[in-house]
Amino acid sequence: MPRQSVSQPLQTGILTIDAMIPIGRGQRELIIGDRATGKSTIAIDTIINQANINREGLASGNPDFRPVYSVYVAIGQKNSTIARTTKTLTLLFYSYFSP
Repeated sequence: MPRQSVSQPLQTGILTIDAMIPIGRGQRELIIGDRATGKSTIAIDTIINQANINREGLASGNPDFRPVYSVYVAIGQKNSTIARTTKTLTLLFYSYFSP
Protein backbone atom coordinates (compact mmCIF):
# COMPACT_ATOMS: atom_id res chain seq x y z
CA MET A 1 0.00 0.00 0.00
CA PRO A 2 1.65 3.28 -1.05
CA ARG A 3 1.83 6.07 1.52
CA GLN A 4 0.23 9.42 0.86
CA SER A 5 2.44 12.47 0.80
CA VAL A 6 2.26 15.02 3.60
CA SER A 7 -0.61 17.38 2.83
CA GLN A 8 -1.21 18.82 6.32
CA PRO A 9 1.79 19.54 8.55
CA LEU A 10 1.79 18.90 12.27
CA GLN A 11 2.96 22.04 14.07
CA THR A 12 5.32 21.37 16.96
CA GLY A 13 5.37 25.00 18.06
CA ILE A 14 9.17 25.03 17.81
CA LEU A 15 10.01 27.15 14.76
CA THR A 16 13.34 25.51 13.94
CA ILE A 17 11.86 22.01 13.98
CA ASP A 18 8.79 23.05 11.98
CA ALA A 19 11.06 24.65 9.34
CA MET A 20 13.59 21.79 9.04
CA ILE A 21 11.54 18.62 9.55
CA PRO A 22 8.08 18.41 7.94
CA ILE A 23 6.02 16.15 10.17
CA GLY A 24 2.73 15.15 8.61
CA ARG A 25 -0.54 14.71 10.44
CA GLY A 26 -1.13 11.04 11.07
CA GLN A 27 2.53 10.08 10.97
CA ARG A 28 4.29 8.45 13.87
CA GLU A 29 7.51 10.07 14.99
CA LEU A 30 10.27 8.47 17.00
CA ILE A 31 12.50 10.94 18.81
CA ILE A 32 15.89 9.39 19.49
CA GLY A 33 19.07 10.83 20.93
CA ASP A 34 21.48 10.83 23.83
CA ARG A 35 20.53 11.40 27.44
CA ALA A 36 19.56 14.89 28.56
CA THR A 37 19.17 16.32 25.05
CA GLY A 38 15.56 17.50 25.43
CA LYS A 39 13.69 14.71 23.65
CA SER A 40 10.87 14.64 26.19
CA THR A 41 10.68 18.43 26.20
CA ILE A 42 10.15 18.48 22.43
CA ALA A 43 7.42 15.84 22.70
CA ILE A 44 5.61 17.61 25.57
CA ASP A 45 5.86 21.00 23.84
CA THR A 46 4.37 19.48 20.70
CA ILE A 47 1.50 17.94 22.67
CA ILE A 48 0.82 21.30 24.36
CA ASN A 49 0.92 23.14 21.02
CA GLN A 50 -1.47 20.64 19.45
CA ALA A 51 -3.81 21.01 22.43
CA ASN A 52 -3.91 24.76 21.75
CA ILE A 53 -4.64 24.17 18.07
CA ASN A 54 -7.32 21.58 18.93
CA ARG A 55 -8.98 23.93 21.42
CA GLU A 56 -9.09 26.78 18.89
CA GLY A 57 -10.32 24.49 16.11
CA LEU A 58 -13.09 22.99 18.22
CA ALA A 59 -14.16 26.44 19.44
CA SER A 60 -14.35 27.73 15.87
CA GLY A 61 -17.19 25.32 15.08
CA ASN A 62 -15.64 24.41 11.73
CA PRO A 63 -17.24 21.08 10.72
CA ASP A 64 -14.13 20.15 8.68
CA PHE A 65 -11.74 20.49 11.64
CA ARG A 66 -10.17 17.22 12.74
CA PRO A 67 -8.29 17.28 16.06
CA VAL A 68 -4.88 15.66 16.48
CA TYR A 69 -4.57 13.01 19.16
CA SER A 70 -1.13 12.65 20.75
CA VAL A 71 0.25 9.62 22.56
CA TYR A 72 3.35 10.01 24.74
CA VAL A 73 5.15 6.76 25.55
CA ALA A 74 7.52 7.05 28.51
CA ILE A 75 9.57 3.89 28.18
CA GLY A 76 12.67 4.05 30.34
CA GLN A 77 11.61 7.19 32.20
CA LYS A 78 11.90 7.46 35.96
CA ASN A 79 8.63 7.30 37.89
CA SER A 80 9.18 10.83 39.19
CA THR A 81 9.57 12.15 35.64
CA ILE A 82 6.41 10.37 34.51
CA ALA A 83 4.50 11.76 37.51
CA ARG A 84 5.71 15.31 36.79
CA THR A 85 4.78 15.05 33.10
CA THR A 86 1.36 13.59 33.91
CA LYS A 87 0.67 16.35 36.42
CA THR A 88 1.72 19.06 33.95
CA LEU A 89 -0.46 17.72 31.15
CA THR A 90 -3.42 17.06 33.44
CA LEU A 91 -3.39 20.61 34.82
CA LEU A 92 -2.97 22.02 31.34
CA PHE A 93 -5.85 20.07 29.83
CA TYR A 94 -8.19 20.77 32.75
CA SER A 95 -7.52 24.50 32.37
CA TYR A 96 -8.16 24.34 28.60
CA PHE A 97 -11.23 22.16 28.50
CA SER A 98 -13.02 22.87 31.76
CA PRO A 99 -16.33 24.72 31.45
